[in-house]
Amino acid sequence: MNPPRPRYAYVTLVTNADFAKGAKALVRSLRLSGTAADIVVMHTGGVGEADLAPLAELGARLHPVALLATSKAFDARHARGRLHADKPFTKGRKPDFHTPLDNFAKLRLWELTEYERVVFLDADTLVLKTIDKLFAYPEFSAAPNVYESLVDFHRLNSGVFVARPSNATYAAMLEALDAPDAFWPRTDQTFLQTYFPDWHGLPVTMNMLQYVWFNLPELWHWPSIGVLHYQYEKPWEIGHGRADRLRPLIDLWHAFHDGAPIPDIAGLPGPGTAQ
Repeated sequence: MNPPRPRYAYVTLVTNADFAKGAKALVRSLRLSGTAADIVVMHTGGVGEADLAPLAELGARLHPVALLATSKAFDARHARGRLHADKPFTKGRKPDFHTPLDNFAKLRLWELTEYERVVFLDADTLVLKTIDKLFAYPEFSAAPNVYESLVDFHRLNSGVFVARPSNATYAAMLEALDAPDAFWPRTDQTFLQTYFPDWHGLPVTMNMLQYVWFNLPELWHWPSIGVLHYQYEKPWEIGHGRADRLRPLIDLWHAFHDGAPIPDIAGLPGPGTAQ
């Protein structure tokens, strides 16, 4: 007889080969954190078996999902070219493999009703220490979208959040998502903040955005960071424009991805001292 499945799970979403690379580092970081929770990789048809195989080898539960069946008008408003033209990203560069419509597939996690509580983690994150305490947070909990200034504390970042799966919630979300003329300029992030206007705040250390490294270095404290989030440019991109400034963070990601020894996180040099 198979043992009962844990009540909790970490969930990520993989929509192409690039994000499968990110998920490999994420899954390994979760394994090294010592969690007993399930690790679920939701994956769409854009990911091949060869790209998923390393995730299964690390013990992740592979869960195929379809992209949401949204209306043609909705899809047109949220297509990459249209979305970036109407609401351009001015703070950083989204990589070419970023497809905004794919982001909405995150909502599929509300269908995982075999779990009491889930923590979603974007595939471009790393878990740097045990974060199982997040399962005690209520739905909907997320960290603020702080990476440039403190004025952004009122906005959430959907790269890490706590949710309670429910078919009723999922159905209600789909109805609200594709309402007539609905437009979500930052895709799932804008939608989730609108759907959960009284969202609960997680500490910024549970979703430390990489641009804090050079924009708000006074907030950076390695021993406190539970989740490091590589927003905008990805650490596996070759020679991206901010690679030199983010080199210590990129090297750390490669250690997790490549299976190399992980340095003492708490002892890493901070933004003001790293060479």
